[in-house]
Amino acid sequence: MRILLLNGPNLGRLGHREPEVYGTTTLAEVVEAVRAHAEVRGAQVDALQSNHEGALIDRLEQRDYDGVVMNPGALAHTSYALHDAIVSAERPVIEVHISDIRAREAWRISVLEPVVAGQVIGRGWQGYLEAVDLLLARQQPTPTGEDA
Repeated sequence: MRILLLNGPNLGRLGHREPEVYGTTTLAEVVEAVRAHAEVRGAQVDALQSNHEGALIDRLEQRDYDGVVMNPGALAHTSYALHDAIVSAERPVIEVHISDIRAREAWRISVLEPVVAGQVIGRGWQGYLEAVDLLLARQQPTPTGEDA
């Protein structure tokens, strides 16, 4: 399985920006951990971080991946363009947020929630690993000939 790991605005500052909220692990460390986690499970990871909404949408439009793990950052709260790009990609997307956006400011809702295959929220950087597992579980063949 080919996994696209997307990170949106301000996530390039992980480990330095508001460590009391987002921790001290850098984005490079997260990407390395995600790649290692996925590789052990037989998957490959291509990663992109951008502060620009259009760059994330352009990457989604390439459709050279089987699924996406994405931390859209603040774009989760505002970007209907990203919402539409997820729909158009026709690939499962697991949305990740390091902090618990539901326990923060009232405006921190996800406009992406209706179109993503799942969410991992408030689990720290390790939520990325959980998201990989959720994505891979969606790709597992279902047993045939067994009683449900």
